Amino acid sequence: MTVPQFKQLRRAYGFDEVAIVPGEFTINPELVELGLDIGQHHFAIPFLASAMDAVVDPQFAIEMHRAGGLAVVNLEGVWTRYDDPAGMLQEVAAASRDEATTILQQAYQAPIRDDLIARRVKEIKAGGAVAAVSLTPMYTKRWAPIVQEAGADILVVQSTVTTARHESNSAEGLRFDKLFKNISIPVVVGNTVGFNATLEIMRTGVAAVLVGVGPGAACTSREVLGIGVPQVTATIECAAARDYYFRETGRYVPIITDGGIRTGGDVCKCFVAGADGVMMGSPFAATTEAPGRGYHWGMATPHANLPRGTRVTVGVNTTITKLLYGPTSRTDGTENLVGALRTAMGMCGAHTIREFQQAEMVVAPAIKTEGKIYQFAQAHS
Repeated sequence: MTVPQFKQLRRAYGFDEVAIVPGEFTINPELVELGLDIGQHHFAIPFLASAMDAVVDPQFAIEMHRAGGLAVVNLEGVWTRYDDPAGMLQEVAAASRDEATTILQQAYQAPIRDDLIARRVKEIKAGGAVAAVSLTPMYTKRWAPIVQEAGADILVVQSTVTTARHESNSAEGLRFDKLFKNISIPVVVGNTVGFNATLEIMRTGVAAVLVGVGPGAACTSREVLGIGVPQVTATIECAAARDYYFRETGRYVPIITDGGIRTGGDVCKCFVAGADGVMMGSPFAATTEAPGRGYHWGMATPHANLPRGTRVTVGVNTTITKLLYGPTSRTDGTENLVGALRTAMGMCGAHTIREFQQAEMVVAPAIKTEGKIYQFAQAHS
């Protein structure tokens, strides 16, 4: 009798399915160290703002730097297509839900200008901030030299899925080993979700790796393509690659969990899963400093043939300072994210992010509902 061979599925976990176990001793939150290093750059807090047009413009990048974190400007967005994109952003904000994607597709047909790439970098530098900018692999070879010449500090090479090996019809696609011979600034690469792909990318010499495919609030890759891995499992796998690479070479390459992070609890679970930093879009899009006027859309939303994103309404209901440091009267964990991280680290007895990565985590699908019947009753009354 023939025994059929079935594809085996492994279990993967998202934020709402796991919980952090308190430590055997505790420390005061003010005693913890939260720093993140990318190349030679040190950041006081391990928080990054996503390279999305509705989130980061040069002024936002400056304000984020003052808050101790890092914001990345999308060099293939409206900031490098228009001298002043204010009118276009207002048109997107005023559009109906059905019209928004069409308007974005039209807006992104304007050509990217070399002079604006250099101008945006210089605007960030003029404000005293670390200038971090983002390009997709398709355009990195063309514009990376301009980015470095303009004075950028960090280049993020980012697409929905990035691998060290890629086949295409072009004579030669982007090769990171050749890129690093032409530019000397640190390069952050994303996005990945697995051990092998992350390890291969680290071996090319990158400064950091972004983790996450499709979890963002404005991204629809999981619906359109069916591709993605829940963020807790993705972070655990990529952290294993980082640790393996560190044992192999002695070089520590931080991983940054990117997308789907909404609350302080989500932030903390990222770090216990193994992250060195977190990158967020929607929470920052809701700040008064963000340029999106209370709206937010993913980088693939304006794609001419297969949009993999949508405009979402986040409102304008906080500031960079309140989001990161409070004070807050919200009880849902969506403000004072740095305070939440410090408190959780203290409860786990972790002095550093590296120690927090060693905290125990359990599978707990009822963690957000156990004993919360009165909260749910009030929410629906």
